[in-house]
Amino acid sequence: MHNAASVSASLGSVGLLRLVGVSWSWSLAAGLGLYLGTSSWKYFYIAARTAKRDLNGLYVLLRVKLALWRYMRNGSNILSIFAQTVKRHPNKPALIYEATGETWTFTQLDEISNSVAHWARSQGWVSGDVVALFLESRPLYVALWLGLAKVGVEAALINFSLRCDSLLHCIGVSGSRAIVFGAELADAMLDINSSISQSMVRFCTGDLSAEHLARLGAQPLEPLLATASRHPPSPCVPHKGMNGERLLWYTVGMYSQTTALISTLAIVHLMFNLYDRYYRIAAFGHFAFRMRPSDILYDCLPLYHSAGNIIGVGQCLVHGLTVVVKRKFSASRFWDDCIKYNCTVVQYIGEICRYLLSQPVRPSEKNHKVRLAVGNGLRPSVWEAFMERFGVTQIGEFYGATECNCSIANMDGKVGACGFNSRILPTVYPIRLVKVNEDTMELVRDSRGLCMPCRPGEPGLLVGRINQKDPLRRFDGYASQESTKKKIAHNVFKKDDSAYLSGDVLVMDELGYMYFRDRSGDTFRWRGENVSTTEVEGILSNLLHQTDVAVYGVSIPGVEGKAGMAAIADVTGSFDCSSFLQNIQRVLPSYARPVFLRISPQVDTTGTFKIQKTRLQKEGFDPRLTSDQIYFLNSRAARYEAVNEELFTTIVEGRVSL
Repeated sequence: MHNAASVSASLGSVGLLRLVGVSWSWSLAAGLGLYLGTSSWKYFYIAARTAKRDLNGLYVLLRVKLALWRYMRNGSNILSIFAQTVKRHPNKPALIYEATGETWTFTQLDEISNSVAHWARSQGWVSGDVVALFLESRPLYVALWLGLAKVGVEAALINFSLRCDSLLHCIGVSGSRAIVFGAELADAMLDINSSISQSMVRFCTGDLSAEHLARLGAQPLEPLLATASRHPPSPCVPHKGMNGERLLWYTVGMYSQTTALISTLAIVHLMFNLYDRYYRIAAFGHFAFRMRPSDILYDCLPLYHSAGNIIGVGQCLVHGLTVVVKRKFSASRFWDDCIKYNCTVVQYIGEICRYLLSQPVRPSEKNHKVRLAVGNGLRPSVWEAFMERFGVTQIGEFYGATECNCSIANMDGKVGACGFNSRILPTVYPIRLVKVNEDTMELVRDSRGLCMPCRPGEPGLLVGRINQKDPLRRFDGYASQESTKKKIAHNVFKKDDSAYLSGDVLVMDELGYMYFRDRSGDTFRWRGENVSTTEVEGILSNLLHQTDVAVYGVSIPGVEGKAGMAAIADVTGSFDCSSFLQNIQRVLPSYARPVFLRISPQVDTTGTFKIQKTRLQKEGFDPRLTSDQIYFLNSRAARYEAVNEELFTTIVEGRVSL
């Protein structure tokens, strides 16, 4: 029975009993008994357990929404918000470059970005033109896209891990008129230089010899910026405010060089609005995790990624925090850097926390001032170990993609949760887990044609209702209309509505906490059971002392489902199949134990430290496609056996027991 109906029935019974002369005490007892009998007491139990959390979430939501509306009403944008930050903190350190110790104040960052704007104008670029940025993280990276934005030029932020065809493809997709590359990536540029259009102007930042510059046909950038004016540029287009269409931030090439040519995701963020979306993401992170104006944030994530450039640098541009920019993540230098720069907030993503745990224990790892680690992708298996070992008191785990309208955050430190949604007031933030076909990921609908909400404990697809008039609920879409349509469903919450499809499976507990399960395709069925790759990866990694492990399903001809395969990084060459099998027999059910092992010097990861499986899945367990050693679990003999061409053929032809 619905809670409102239960309350009405209970109060009605009290009134009826009083009318027939029953005493107040007996009437109240009967009414209470009726209410408890409907199980609606759980509503009050949940409310009591979650009221503080929900009120805090509501406060954050309203604070961000009101700020967005105010900025939209005033015609403000991220550039004018940054200008206000500069006025508040002109001489405060804005960015510190870890590689050199160089410090830029807010005034300096503003002036250098002005130089970039004037330089861009001097090149003849106009609003809507695109310039590709291909360099490792540094303060100039921020000044470049910020300065380009000041004159309406769009920055295409290219993954600096890309090489050859993948790099060439992403530059081509961006439609850039010019490219700015770092001297450290000159060799990568040289590999594709002859394939890039000669009309694309090339600029190099950093130390590169005149000979190399000539071979690349590139101009050194620093002298051009040094002679450019540092005064604010004149407006480039009529002021468009938070919904301006001229300033878009491209994020392309999010995969590593081992991935096949990127077609869809290379352009998936082309419609990213530099204005309201940037502020929304930066503000949510700031208020949800209670960051302070005095905080110093250590940003070791690549600045081509939204986590490093918005969650990290956004705290500088929007809220006036000092951000330490790390050129590249280093597990061995992480805590030393935090101590050196008095950092109080650090960022993580993907496997970073596990990499830190795999480092030898050293005294300096607790002599820091870090209280908050904010990011996403922290495995539950390393969550508490990370906090205990390094003395970090708060984990700010969140879930959300740059373009999505259903981001959530873990504001109260519930271990393993990536966020929550109120069970008491679910309509305040209209997101939902809906049932899907686990094999096809198609939405499951009821007799009315609406999506079916999941009960607590049931995994489902996270969706968010779309409202284009609400800055928190809108979905701007992608450059490709086809890609946009794939992410929108209709008749989800109610008839004729629209909702954004996250593509991710989560599960919610009875208190409304949500836990990440698997991105679509990250589960496979074997022996009639669903196997979660992320869960098995976490278990195996723990067994192997935080070694990189990639788990995926591989097809065997004539066999239903997919057999589990684990690619394991073995840097020292000391992997022991026998002890490994003994260990997994203790901790994994038979259907979740890897049927195949692939032992490699290293496991492919993306530039944001996420395990990369595309190539591994394509090569499967065929020993002819790799020099890595592959093993097969002979269940009858209870041992792993090396796979040669003969055994491979035997397995493929179905002449071996699985």
